[in-house]
Amino acid sequence: QVQLVESGGGLVQAGGSLRLSCAASGGTFSVYAMGWFRQAPGKEREFVAATRWSGGTTYYADPVKGRFTISRDNAKNTFYLQMSSLKPEDTAVYYCAANRFGVAGTEPKSYPYWGQGTQVTVSL
Repeated sequence: QVQLVESGGGLVQAGGSLRLSCAASGGTFSVYAMGWFRQAPGKEREFVAATRWSGGTTYYADPVKGRFTISRDNAKNTFYLQMSSLKPEDTAVYYCAANRFGVAGTEPKSYPYWGQGTQVTVSL
């Protein structure tokens, strides 16, 4: 059974950085696509970034382009989201997600597997 566990969230001042981790287990992730999404209070869950675990094109939402970067550690089966130049509007619960079709979609419905989320709060 696929399990995703996020960590690394916290409180940071605007302009600061955080690295979120998504530890994956229970699947052959080399064929999976992985995504990051976020959900702010009262808002819909929105796409942040996605890519195939094996590499290739990475897709970023416009609000995070140039500030957020996806990376992975194959030996640890862990997927990362490096966030820099954080802004108060980045405040949200961040989720990692996976699908075994290898399609790095931008819609939440593309991903059947989800982590529990980690809170990121950016203060002024």
